Amino acid sequence: MIKKPSDITRPADLHKHDLGTGPIRSHRPVYQDFLPPCNNACPAGENIQAWLALVQAGRYQQAWQQIMKDNPMPSVHGRVCYHPCETQCNREQLDGAVSIHAVERFLGDMALTENWKIETDSEPSGKRILVIGAGPSGLSAAYHLARLGHKVVIYEAGPIAGGMMRFGIPAYRLPRHELDLEIKRIEALGVDIVLDRKVDNLLADKNEGNFDAVFVAVGAHLSKRIDIPARDASKMLDAVSFLRDASAGNAPRLGRKVAIYGGGNTAMDAARTAKRLGVEEALIIYRRDREHMPAHSFEADEAIEEGVKINWLRSIKEMDETSLTVEVMALDENGRPKPTGKYETLEADTLILAVGQDTDTGFLRPVPDIAFESDGTVIVDTGMKTGAAGIFAGGDMVPSERTVTAAVGHGKKAARHIDAWLRNTQYIPAPKHELVNFEKLHIWYLTDADQKQQDHVSALQRTENFSEIVAGLNTADATFEAQRCFSCGNCFECDGCYGACPENAITKLGPGNRYRYEYDLCTGCAVCFEQCPCHAIEMIAEKGE
Repeated sequence: MIKKPSDITRPADLHKHDLGTGPIRSHRPVYQDFLPPCNNACPAGENIQAWLALVQAGRYQQAWQQIMKDNPMPSVHGRVCYHPCETQCNREQLDGAVSIHAVERFLGDMALTENWKIETDSEPSGKRILVIGAGPSGLSAAYHLARLGHKVVIYEAGPIAGGMMRFGIPAYRLPRHELDLEIKRIEALGVDIVLDRKVDNLLADKNEGNFDAVFVAVGAHLSKRIDIPARDASKMLDAVSFLRDASAGNAPRLGRKVAIYGGGNTAMDAARTAKRLGVEEALIIYRRDREHMPAHSFEADEAIEEGVKINWLRSIKEMDETSLTVEVMALDENGRPKPTGKYETLEADTLILAVGQDTDTGFLRPVPDIAFESDGTVIVDTGMKTGAAGIFAGGDMVPSERTVTAAVGHGKKAARHIDAWLRNTQYIPAPKHELVNFEKLHIWYLTDADQKQQDHVSALQRTENFSEIVAGLNTADATFEAQRCFSCGNCFECDGCYGACPENAITKLGPGNRYRYEYDLCTGCAVCFEQCPCHAIEMIAEKGE
């Protein structure tokens, strides 16, 4: 519901009878900056509001440069990020969140098409850093370290860079062309990627390569195993290996009917990949209900649209040659699945296990002072540093949310702390401003402007191949989406305060410089506060009040 000026709540201690001029003014308006919820929610730490403002002005390359300060792969992220920024967007409470991921993809794709370049920010430092793993976190750290002037070498155990972006995310969600180009742009900064180079002895490699620091980001590529009795073990596959083989064009024979055990995004991707490989039926089996599944809701929706079946509240007990025995589960008062003693038989030629991934951190065990959680993940401090001097870690191999965007955020954070460590200083992030919520906005002047939707390939066509299923926005729609941003908490020079002030107590300082109050003229009437749509003005009690 849009607020009218009469609905706007003044500060609790500000009343009409308090208003006056000079010494009897009880409150004065002050320009302030607040933290927009999109910026606050971004795991990569992007200044989303800033680059949206540049898109609004048609300054697309500058907007891309702003993203690149925090995230080296906007074309990738515009496709695969689960955009928590949009979940928190204040506009969601009006007519739908700004489609931030779609605008980011637009900028990322435009940069690739027009071959925009990134240059290093600093002179060469003479320092060498080893990055272990060319997944999202390792690539991010390498990129930011290179921009800071350091020489970076990545050791990647696999035959090609990309990590789980390449081997865990199917091409229908992330086309390899855009992924390859964004990796090449990182290499163009002087980052060397050494493929088929597994690290078994970290300290030896560090010393032999004359590296000053190490960032470890090996991901979580080991599928968890569960004990399911089976007469033919070859009928059971792990989801990570299955997706990797399918991505490489070496998919195994699956048979007519495939069951996928698990309820996460990997299970959805495995089922949707199986459909594209021609199976007649892909059935997901999950021991809890949809409300408690770890997969994002839209992933399940798209899977169902493509003909994937989901059998909720079922647990697999054993596998025969062409069938599965499952037990029906029931949820207790805490939402935990409990066995009921009722069993069913389901047809399946192959079972794909998608019950989570572990990280292979055994090669770090001999390194003194590195500590581990019980699940093998590496313990790091707030600067991504392990207990060993000069060794940092991030991505899926540390306790955290396991997403591409979180991993990229880890890489950026680690790079800043590695840079400070190499310079014998400390990286201290700027303090965050106070978060601004929807209730603080004064958006009485707005009309609804519905979100521009991205086109999708029809469900019937999707399963024919691995082509991308979601289209990008065109220039007009991307610009429109950016213009839907409220600029929550930060002045965008709309002149609302300037035009509303009855005392001419506000001076315009020119484009980009905002405004200044002339307090000898200001009566504290709060009209500017009421007119400011984005809540960039606060009414502050006068001293002594």
